[in-house]
Amino acid sequence: MNNMPLILASSSIYRRELLERLQIPFITISPQVDETPLANEKPEDTALRLAQAKARKVALKHPNALIIGCDQVATLEGVQLGKPMTHDNAVKQLRLMRGKKVIFHSALCLFNAETDNMQATNVPFIVQFRHLTDAQIENYLLKEQPYHCAGSARSEGLGIVLIESMQGDDPNALIGLPLIKVIDMLQNEGVPII
Repeated sequence: MNNMPLILASSSIYRRELLERLQIPFITISPQVDETPLANEKPEDTALRLAQAKARKVALKHPNALIIGCDQVATLEGVQLGKPMTHDNAVKQLRLMRGKKVIFHSALCLFNAETDNMQATNVPFIVQFRHLTDAQIENYLLKEQPYHCAGSARSEGLGIVLIESMQGDDPNALIGLPLIKVIDMLQNEGVPII
């Protein structure tokens, strides 16, 4: 049984809430990593690289820990959709996305800083957005203000009204932390969940 401390390398309250569902002790540390995509980098590669970079950055100060790194990149027709950060950018994103499918690439890694063992994967999740009017987009953004969410939508909140259908192996991946894979990775490191 592995008794190493578990760290979630994220400042996301949504990821923290997801990991809390497993009822195992952990702490969160914000890794402060530059999330700029590299030139000609595929979206799924960006997400995976950043998840690993976040875990490795936290490992510098916690060399005896198990560290969960994660990142999410949304894509529309192959083009990355970042976090909008402003109302105007969110309006533009949601207008582009209406009536279309968006792929959310949720990358995850579990890094054993002591052994240098890195487990990493990308869990895609496909979301079909409804044909939204400009008024619906404005109303949603004024109520939810999802400016720090990839693709301008929080599916775990009011953002569910924007969605026509979803397809994927783990609905938690859409929120940013694919718990099914987290469980597999933790068990590979000897961490019992139940």
